Amino acid sequence: MFVPGDGERGSPAASDTAADARAATRDEEKRVALQRMRTTATFMLAIMLALLFASAAFEAAHPWLHWCRAFAEAAAVGAIADWYAVVALFRRPLGLRIPHTAIIARNQERIAESLGRFVAEHFLTSRNIVGKLRGHNAAKSLGVWLADPGNSRQAAAAIAESVPALIDGIEDAQFARSVERAVLPHLRRLDASRLAAGVLGAVTERRRHQWLLDRALAGMERWVTANEGLLKAKFSEVSKYTPGRLDTYIVDRFVGGIVALLREAAANPHHELRLQFDRAVQDLAARLRTSDDCRRAGRTLMRDCVRHVRNEGHCRALWERTRARVLADASREHSILADVIAGALVSLGKGLADDAAIQRRLNAWWLGLARAMACRYRHHIPALITDVVKGWNAEDAGRRIEAEIGRDLQYIRINGTWVGGIAGVMLHAAALLVAR
Repeated sequence: MFVPGDGERGSPAASDTAADARAATRDEEKRVALQRMRTTATFMLAIMLALLFASAAFEAAHPWLHWCRAFAEAAAVGAIADWYAVVALFRRPLGLRIPHTAIIARNQERIAESLGRFVAEHFLTSRNIVGKLRGHNAAKSLGVWLADPGNSRQAAAAIAESVPALIDGIEDAQFARSVERAVLPHLRRLDASRLAAGVLGAVTERRRHQWLLDRALAGMERWVTANEGLLKAKFSEVSKYTPGRLDTYIVDRFVGGIVALLREAAANPHHELRLQFDRAVQDLAARLRTSDDCRRAGRTLMRDCVRHVRNEGHCRALWERTRARVLADASREHSILADVIAGALVSLGKGLADDAAIQRRLNAWWLGLARAMACRYRHHIPALITDVVKGWNAEDAGRRIEAEIGRDLQYIRINGTWVGGIAGVMLHAAALLVAR
C-alpha cells in the first residue's frame, strides 16, 4: 500500500503539516541569516563612530588623522542614512512618528493590490503560459514517467487510497437511484438483437467461433462415450422385440460412428460439419441484424431484464458487494486494485511514450486547456494573492517581506558605509586641493 514519506505522500492533512513544518524551518533560517547581517551592518557603524571619535580626539597631535576622520565621518553618515532608509520601509525608526516611515505597514492594501495586478498583467497571461508550455513535450514526459513501474506504483497507490473514501461517501440508495436513472433507461432502449449480431460478427471475423466448436465437439465426444450404457438402455426400451446382443451391436456401432465423426470434424478444419456451423452462425447473425421478429424479441428481453433488476434490488446488492470487496482489498498490504491500476498506468505510459501521434494530440489538447484556463482564471490567483497579503497583520506583513529581502537591504547598509567613507575621503581631498 501507499506509504507516506518525506511529507510528499500520504493524506492531505499530513502533507499540509509537513509543508508547514518545512516553511517554519525556512522562515527560521531566514530570520537567523537576517539577524546575522543586521548585526554585521550595525557593528560596522559602531566601528566607524569609534574611529570618528578617536580621530577627532587625537587629530591635533597627529594631523594625518584628518584623513581617517574624513573617512569615518562620511562612512558613519552613509551608514546612518542607509539604516534609516531600511528601517523606514518596515517600521518607525526608534519608534518616532516621522512622516513617510513604516511604508509597508501603512500601504499594505495598496501593495497587495499592486502585487496581484502585477502578477496578472506580466505573468499569468495566456501568451506567457502557452509559450512556456509549447516548448515542452508534456505528453511524452508523462508517458516516460508512467512507464517507470516505481512511479506508476506510487500514482496507483495514491489513487487506490482515495477509492475507499469515495465509496464511503456514496449511499446505497443514492447509487441505486443513479443507476436506475442513468443506466437502466438506456438498457431498455438498447437494440439487443443488433448488439448480438455485432458480437457474432466480431467472433466470426477471425474464425474465433471455431474454438467454441472445438470445445463443443470434445464435450460431445466425452458425453457420448460416458453415456453409452444409457443409450443402450434407451434403445432397448424402444426396440422390445430385438435380441439384446443385436441392440448392443447396433448401439456400439452407432456410438463408434458418432465418435469417429466428431474426431474427424475436430481434426479437419475444412470438414463439412464446420462449414455447416459457419453457415449457421452467419445466418443467425444476419437474422439478428435484419429480422423484425428478432428485434422485437430483443427489446422484450431487455425490458424484462430491466424490470427484473429494478424489482429485485440487484443494483443495491451489486453495489454492496462491490463496496465490500473494494474496502477489503484496500485494507490489505498488497492491494489488488493498486496492482491493477499500476499495471494499467505502466502500459499507458509505454504506449504514450512511443506514439508520436498521440503525443501531438494530447499536447494540443493540453495547450488548448491551458489557454482556456489562463483566460478564464487568470484573475483568480492574483485576487488570492491580494486577499492573502491584505489579511496579514501589519507587523506580520513587514516581518515576512523583511525576511525575504532583509539580507540584501543589510548589504546596502554595509556598502553604504564603505561608499560613504570613500566618498568622504575623495571630497576631503578635493577640498584640500581647492583650498591650496
